[in-house]
Amino acid sequence: MQITLDNPTSAPAPLSPYYSQVARVELPGGGALLQLSGQVAEGPDLAAQSRGVFEALDALLEAHGATLADIINIRTYLTDIDLLHEYGKVRREYLTGTPPTSTTVEVSKLFLPWALIEVEVVAALSAT
Repeated sequence: MQITLDNPTSAPAPLSPYYSQVARVELPGGGALLQLSGQVAEGPDLAAQSRGVFEALDALLEAHGATLADIINIRTYLTDIDLLHEYGKVRREYLTGTPPTSTTVEVSKLFLPWALIEVEVVAALSAT
């Protein structure tokens, strides 16, 4: 099994030099799994930050030949679960097909004091 860790230059840079944005796992027989690090984005409210997060995820996936439609698992960390409906509305703008498996939890805070949301995903690429 081959694993490649990557910080694609076509996507937003990681906020720290201590992690990689994408772990690509080549699967036997072709195809790959992409594990993306949690993403945050600046913005005045949860909706704006959520849109920024999905744009960053899209850029990271695109750098590896994937799209948001290839997401099979999504994990969301919110600092206020009462805003879940606001996040859900934005999420449905970006994830328009069959929904992936999902976990959403409330956390007391994220690693940046202004961050209201962090999202990490796993995507699957078919053999070509």
